[in-house]
Amino acid sequence: MPDASHRMDDLRHRFHQLLTAQRTGALGTTSDQGWPYVSMAPYGIDPAHECLVIHVSELGAHTRYLLKRPQASFMICASETPGEPVHALPRITFQVEARPLERGSETWQSARAAYLERFPDAGFMIEFKDFHLFHLYIVRVRQVSGFGAAKTLHVADARRWLGEPPLS
Repeated sequence: MPDASHRMDDLRHRFHQLLTAQRTGALGTTSDQGWPYVSMAPYGIDPAHECLVIHVSELGAHTRYLLKRPQASFMICASETPGEPVHALPRITFQVEARPLERGSETWQSARAAYLERFPDAGFMIEFKDFHLFHLYIVRVRQVSGFGAAKTLHVADARRWLGEPPLS
């Protein structure tokens, strides 16, 4: 039977594997009427601040909702494989506090670099005044590695893993 250290290394490996393989997630916000609102958002990882980064436009309702209510959810899920069961898809759901970053600040520069590292073709959009970079700070995280393999992670572990390179 694997020891606790081996299990944590396996969780960390699967965590990084999913975040590396997927470049978009489902962003869940709350509408002005109190209804859940889910949209797709590309994301980067800012290891210096141990958080996720999104770059979103004010034209999107989700941006306006985040600016009013920063408590959100962000789910990253593996892609479906034809003929394979979907119930076992690896996924991670983060409950987050979304913080808009002040353009030009140190945290904005860090988030910008992290986002452009992942999406170099988005460089022109970074300069648009109606687009905002947000840090998504983890407050709770649930990782599903497969069917019947779900675990609520310690927030400190997940944050640390975002700041560390993947295990080889």
